[in-house]
Amino acid sequence: MTGARIEHLVTSGTFSLDGGTWDVDNNVWIVGDDREAVVVDAAHDAGVIARAVGGRTLRAIVCTHAHNDHIDAAPELAARTGAPILLHQDDLPLWKQTHPDRLPDGELADGRVLAVAGIELTVLHTPGHAPGAVCLYAPALAALFSGDTLFAGGPGATGRSYSHFPTIVDSIRDRLLTLPGDTVVHTGHGETTTIAAEAPHLQEWLDRGF
Repeated sequence: MTGARIEHLVTSGTFSLDGGTWDVDNNVWIVGDDREAVVVDAAHDAGVIARAVGGRTLRAIVCTHAHNDHIDAAPELAARTGAPILLHQDDLPLWKQTHPDRLPDGELADGRVLAVAGIELTVLHTPGHAPGAVCLYAPALAALFSGDTLFAGGPGATGRSYSHFPTIVDSIRDRLLTLPGDTVVHTGHGETTTIAAEAPHLQEWLDRGF
C-alpha cells in the first residue's frame, strides 16, 4: 500500500499563441503524501499552488509542455519552494516565448522516472500538441497525467504553431492506448477520463485516414 495521493486544483488565466489570447481554466495536479510532492503544470497562480503544497517538500515542478498557460507560474513557484522545473528539451523554443530569461532546471527525457512518496512516475514523450509534450504514468495510482495530449473526447488541439495532428494520434495510439484500460487520465483542462473510454474516439480518427 502507498500513502501517495492525487490532489487537484483549478486555476484561471489566459493562453496566448500565434497572436491570439484566450481565457482558460487549467488543471493543476499535486502528487504526493504528507511529506513530499510534485506539481504537474504550475498554471497561473503560484500562491494558490504553494498554499496547497503547504509545508511539504516539493520535489519537482513538472511541465507537460511549454504553452504559456501551463508554465506561467512555474518560475515563481520554484522561487518560493526551491523545487526544480522540469521540461522536455524539444519544448524549449515555446518555453522561451514566455520565460526568455529563465531556463528550466532539468530535462524530462522519455523514460525518466520521478520518485515521490514511495511511487514512480514515468515520463512518456507524446509529441503532437507540442514537440516536447509529455505524459506522466503512475501505475501504483492507476493514473496518467496527460497534459494537453489526451482529453475526455479525444486528442488535444493541433491547430496552432508547433502542433501536428498525425503526430498526436500516433503518440496516443502507440504510447497511451497500450496502458491498462482502467488507467484514469488526469487532463490539463476539463474532466478526467480513462484509457478505455478514449480508445473508441481514437479509432474514429484512425478510420478517417489519419
